[in-house]
Amino acid sequence: MGTWNKRDDMLVHSLDPYNAEPSPDALAGQPITPVDTFYSRNHGHVPTLDPATWRLTVDGLVARPLELSLADLREKFEPHTVTATLCCAGNRRAELMAVRDIPGQTPWRSAAVSTARWSGARLRDVLAAAGPHHDARHVAFTGADHATSLDPPQPFGGSIPAAKATAAEVLLAWRMNDEPLPAVHGGPVRVIVPGYIGARSVKWLQRVTARREPSANHFQALDYRLLPADADPAATPPGAGLALGVAALNAAVLTPAPGAPLTPGTHTVHGYALAGEHRAVTRVDVSTDGGTTWRQAVLDPPAGPWAWTLWHALIHLPPGPAEIVARAWDDSAATQPEHPDALWNPLGYLNTAWSRVDVVAG
Repeated sequence: MGTWNKRDDMLVHSLDPYNAEPSPDALAGQPITPVDTFYSRNHGHVPTLDPATWRLTVDGLVARPLELSLADLREKFEPHTVTATLCCAGNRRAELMAVRDIPGQTPWRSAAVSTARWSGARLRDVLAAAGPHHDARHVAFTGADHATSLDPPQPFGGSIPAAKATAAEVLLAWRMNDEPLPAVHGGPVRVIVPGYIGARSVKWLQRVTARREPSANHFQALDYRLLPADADPAATPPGAGLALGVAALNAAVLTPAPGAPLTPGTHTVHGYALAGEHRAVTRVDVSTDGGTTWRQAVLDPPAGPWAWTLWHALIHLPPGPAEIVARAWDDSAATQPEHPDALWNPLGYLNTAWSRVDVVAG
């Protein structure tokens, strides 16, 4: 096994902070991603927290501030399990970087996305125990990790609207795939916010704060924001651009790999598709001629309403080069844009362009 008990073939973008994604073929046909394959996105050192001494503070606009141990969470609140896909907002950034460079950002490929079974207490039950005020419109999270890229380093955090925080699917999770939550994935406790970008599922949770306004944390106010293409991130004031929350409709080819030497004839293409908040993937189109003609893929039943949809399609490749293209549609009839050029932004977020893989049959 590799670093943090991950697969030896993980694509490691950096060791500290540890940022890594699996090979796309490791995700193919896997409704639930094994822990050793699940991608890892971090902004600082992975903290080592003792579950026995860990405490969670619940404060802000609440009638009864709380301090809870892990035993308190387990004993005082009914446990629930949600199968949910987490996707980094920078997933497929490498394709945007091929359009124009994005200095200082991780060149994530198409596998900064994974799905697990998460178990823990519902956030809404914990908030109810604290008695939130009626004007608490946002719920903020603060983690124990500190972003080393900031001067001085700051703890990672963010927030979600109270309406989402009190939804049944949002968890304070202490188990992942039926095992204790590993340290590299936020143990002993992390937030799981299905349907939102992965950054809102704050790891190594230390504090939950009910607020009138969104979190003032750097990663809510200045980062994880969609800026105009001509914006300078270094000169952007807090609150500029669109704060990222709900995950965007996306799909990608997992196999075959780009440049794979294939024989002429019939092959199976595998991939994933996902749609954010209360939307469902309804169709995936696959093309072998760059998008001139299409056929529909077979959609596998998702493992739950918050999980990705895996798909596969049979294609026929004549001798020579071919471009395999995939695009998804959701139940609002939305689909993906054709080219990443139109999506380029200075932080490299939310590349949802058609997924393209060049292969050669011969």
